[in-house]
This record gives sequence, C-alpha cells and structure tokens, in this order.
Amino acid sequence: MSDRLEKLTDALLTAARKAGADSADAMAVDGTSVSIDVRAGALEHAERSEGIDIGLRVMIGQRQACVSASDINPDTITQMAQRAVAMAHEAPVDPTIGLADPEQFARDWDIAALELADPADEPAPALLEDAARRAEAAALAVDGVAQVQSASAGYGRRAIHLATSNGFSGGYARTDNAVSCVAITGTGAGMERDYYGDYRIFRADMDSPETIGQLAGERTVARANPRQPKTGAYPVLFDERVASSLIGHLVAAINGTAIARGASWLRDAMGAQVLPAGMSLIENPLRPRTPGSRPFDAEGLPTQKRAIIRAGELTGWTLDLATARKLGLASTANAQRGPSAPPSPGVSNLTLTQGSKSPADLMAEMGTGLWVTSMIGSTINPTTGDYSRGASGMWIENGVPAYPVNECTIAGNLRDMLRTLTAANDARAHLSRQVPSLRVEGLTLAGS
Repeated sequence: MSDRLEKLTDALLTAARKAGADSADAMAVDGTSVSIDVRAGALEHAERSEGIDIGLRVMIGQRQACVSASDINPDTITQMAQRAVAMAHEAPVDPTIGLADPEQFARDWDIAALELADPADEPAPALLEDAARRAEAAALAVDGVAQVQSASAGYGRRAIHLATSNGFSGGYARTDNAVSCVAITGTGAGMERDYYGDYRIFRADMDSPETIGQLAGERTVARANPRQPKTGAYPVLFDERVASSLIGHLVAAINGTAIARGASWLRDAMGAQVLPAGMSLIENPLRPRTPGSRPFDAEGLPTQKRAIIRAGELTGWTLDLATARKLGLASTANAQRGPSAPPSPGVSNLTLTQGSKSPADLMAEMGTGLWVTSMIGSTINPTTGDYSRGASGMWIENGVPAYPVNECTIAGNLRDMLRTLTAANDARAHLSRQVPSLRVEGLTLAGS
C-alpha cells in the first residue's frame, strides 16, 4: 500500500511541475474504518468505509494554493494541478510560506519502534458486534442503570504518505481500536447519563468490554438525583478524564498561530512561570503505541521530544515553518495537516508531571469543594484567559464525596488557575495526553 501512495504523491508532484508550480508538496491518505452499534441487544447500525484522499499544495513565488480529491484518476490529478496553479496565481503574497530546506528533512526513522499499527488482521464485524453487546450487557447489569443509550465498537486503519518537490518522501500507517458505552439512569426529567470507552492502537491492549460497560454503568449511577452546589469560591478537583482540557487551553495559547497574531493570553509569557515550580509539560511524538506519535511532521521535519514547560517555566511556542518564520524562530517540527489544507502547528503526545497523592488524598485536603467529572460548553477568552464552563460531578464535604451535582458554572482566569495546580497520581500511561486529576484553588462556582 505504501508503494501505491508513494506513486500517487509522485504523480501529483509531476503534474504540479508540468502545470508551472515553482514548488509543491503532496499527500495521499488511504483509510479503512468499520463501526458497529448495538442497542437493546440487537444490531442497530453497521458501517464500513474505504477510500483514498489526495491533496496537493503548490507555490508560485510567495503565493500558495491547496486542492484535494478522492478520485485518483490520472486526468483528475492533472486537473488538480492545473487548478491549484491557477488558484495560486490569484492568492495573496505570504512571505512566510515555503518548503523546508532539504537539510532539515527527516532522513532516518524506525517505524517499527513506534508501534503505530497493529499487525493483527482487521477484526470481523461479528467480533466487533460481540464486543459492543458484551459492553451493553455489563452496563445493564449495574444496579440502577435504566437503559443503555449506545454501545459501540470500531476499528480503523490509515496509511499516510507525504512528498515534496525538493526531495522528501515518507509514510507510515496507524491503526485504532475502540469500544465505548453510554448508560442512563432514572426516567423522564430525572435521567442522567455517563460513559466510558477505551481507544488503543493494539487490540490486545484494550480493556475488556465487560470492564468498559461496568465502568460506564457505575459512573452513570453515581450521578443519580443530582443537586446544584452552593454558590461561592471553592477548590475544584478536575477528574483525570476532564483535566486534560485545562492543559489543552494552555497548549492553544502557546500555538504559533495565536502568538503570531498577538491573540493569546500567554503572548508575553516566554520564560515566565505558568505552572507550579515542580511541574513540567513534556511533548514526546516518539512514544511507542501512542495515538499522537509520528516520525516526522507534516512538512517532513524530524520530530523529537521537547520540554514545553520546564519546572513551571514556559520554554517556547509550538511552531511550524510558517509561524516560525513570522516570529523569527526555528520550527519545532509541529506541523500538522490534512490533504485539503496547508500545514499549521499542533502538538502530539503530552505528559504533565504527576504528583504523589491519589485523587482521594486531594479531596481530603480540600475539605469542601467540587469534584468535576463532566463539562459542557465553553467560554474562554483567548486574549485574557478568562474561563467559564458548565460542570457536573460530586460535591465534597469533610473531604469525601457527599452527593452528585450538576447545573453549575465554574469560572476563573487560566493564568491564575494554572499556577495553583496540584496534580494527583492517576494519569493513564497509554493516552496521548497523560494528565492526572488536577486540583485548582479558589474557583468561583455559580449554583444555587
């Protein structure tokens, strides 16, 4: 399959040169996905899709244009190149666009060491259906679960190849396996729901369907008969499954696009303390068996481990070639893209320093406060860091969960919030974002 994709990218680049492009890069993506949904013990939905997408970016001087298609006919490729060149002639001038210098390209990488693709055969639909049925049955077996909204199992395989007109050519494949379950407790206006799911590259690493269904059911029942919490300022513990959203806001604020536009609440924070002194945030795109791993970025640069935040201090931005040129810096090899768009900066695998205490220990220290297990909506001011989100979870009294809560809003300012973080020790090692439960001090809760 990789030879086929390599030939497609070569054909795209050849067509671009013939159409008059000064330089170009091309991407080909071949994907297969299968998904199975069951409900009430019966098959509800089954879907399989296969296809190849191709994309071409051409440059005429300092102007660029992108085109994409799902048709790999030679005539289509020729028309794509001609259309892209015509579009580029009409595009605005951008002095920061351009391919990497050949000496910057990744030259050697060990795909096998990254373990991005499960060598096992694609699972049969019957196997996926059985997994979904077992997850549903396990959720229904939990006392208090009224029904299962959905139980699903899926598989995907995706091969990618990238090539440039000045010498880079490389590709890799990745797989994903998933099982999830959403359960409901109560009836009518008193319904509450929650979920659990597992997503892995290797099917053998998956949690059992029974574990997935049982956890979904237990989480759901724990939310029964919620109340609104008291309005006031309280410590808030973000559960591990939602804590990564806090780090996601930080990551968005140091993205090169936001920094180059001056539209970030961290635009003046290079070298400043943004997390507690004992906390670091490490990006490692070379972590084996992890969904965000990749040997090179979307511009062909070699990826590498880096400390985004070291001992609480921000060390740098997340950059692709264009944003790096705008800021007078070097790319951090963080370019991402799909077939239909030019590269833009984005992070891969992240690890936040864990603490030594369990979530229960952090609750005990809180005394009274909120344990957030689910969030809805989002009002984040990207230039000031003002933060407001709807939340639900458990109210903590005397250091232990007292009763479920919902219909409340938590608010603060991200710059202040992040500097008060206390991390638990419960980050799951297989996730792309290894972020433990996080306690934040003194957030404003709007409830009853």
